[in-house]
Amino acid sequence: MPHRRRARAATAACALAGLLLLTTSACGDGAQGAGGAADLESAPAAQRLDEVCPATVVVQADWEPEAEHGPIYNLVGPGYRVDADQKRVTGPLVVDGRDTGVDIEVRAGGAAIGYQSISSQMYVDDSITLGMVTTDGAIAAAADQPVTAVMALMNKSPQMLMWDPETHPDWETIADIGGTDAKVVYVAGSTYASLLVSEGLVQESQLDASYDGSPSRFVADPSIAQQGFATAEPYIYEHEVGAWGKPVRYQLLADVGYSVYPEALSVRSGDLEDLAPCLEKLVPLMQQSAADFAADPGPVVDLVADLVTQYNTGWVYSAETGTFAARQMVDLGILANEADGTVGGFDMDRVEQTRQVFTPLITESGADVPPGLTAEDLATDRFVDPSIGIG
Repeated sequence: MPHRRRARAATAACALAGLLLLTTSACGDGAQGAGGAADLESAPAAQRLDEVCPATVVVQADWEPEAEHGPIYNLVGPGYRVDADQKRVTGPLVVDGRDTGVDIEVRAGGAAIGYQSISSQMYVDDSITLGMVTTDGAIAAAADQPVTAVMALMNKSPQMLMWDPETHPDWETIADIGGTDAKVVYVAGSTYASLLVSEGLVQESQLDASYDGSPSRFVADPSIAQQGFATAEPYIYEHEVGAWGKPVRYQLLADVGYSVYPEALSVRSGDLEDLAPCLEKLVPLMQQSAADFAADPGPVVDLVADLVTQYNTGWVYSAETGTFAARQMVDLGILANEADGTVGGFDMDRVEQTRQVFTPLITESGADVPPGLTAEDLATDRFVDPSIGIG
């Protein structure tokens, strides 16, 4: 199954400078340094990880640095070190500015790992403690590379279909698109496309799996609907794509049945018990970090912008986009509590529903899904602290 944003790299390519009026931080020479070392106060015993966790907790992100990963980057403390060649940042793992006794290393995905799926990368490199794996990806990988999610990085997917409101003033929802013959342009292999057809929201004849991440086609042919992320494209197209420069309209795929937990923080299923003592302390810290990021995303947005500049991969992600994304995540309920008021937890009924809906779609695509796969194989609330929430 292809990476959720593989094609987005094309959007970021500096070669599109003639079309895009974007920030150029990722196109210049990136410095190799990081923030200066700092003397950190020790976290209280309940938050110390050095007796139960690896000396370095390694988190494999599913894409280049971006605000959607904010709760994890928020754990990276002062004095962090950037490896621009390997596209990773390492620093003390902190909570409330206090040292937990271990380091955290956040590794970029996408080009940095050859666009491999995160589950496959976790099985290639057993130094990875946690990887960001979306529920449908976990189902597809369950036969050969099983992973179990231990915390929801986001409550719902930021993926969307977008369209030009001037060309289609009568479109309010994705279902309205399905009542026409307009093309729905998306990245090949995206599970949600099959879902939209199976739910009768769009026609199979409308699907066009040729999206390469560039805005060129949408700009040239605003009759189409196009995939995107509600945390990025609405801002980018209005403010950074000079050839467009106006709003788009969209609907979240989460609102029409794409019920996955996106980029859920997951471990190799066979390592769950060995990592349990660590996860019992680490997961609540990640939950608190999510709540802290929601309240004050500014420092993380600055860190993300710094990493994008230093990695210099061609991925373009301005601080303004990051600020917009952080606000959208909260405003749209993407980074939000579950119904019980807990951030980072799972509605296991929803996980089971997702398993039931997506298993046949994934099987039809050619993947081998174990017949006995359960919701509990895919996710667990075992380590989530129900007392921690946003706001």
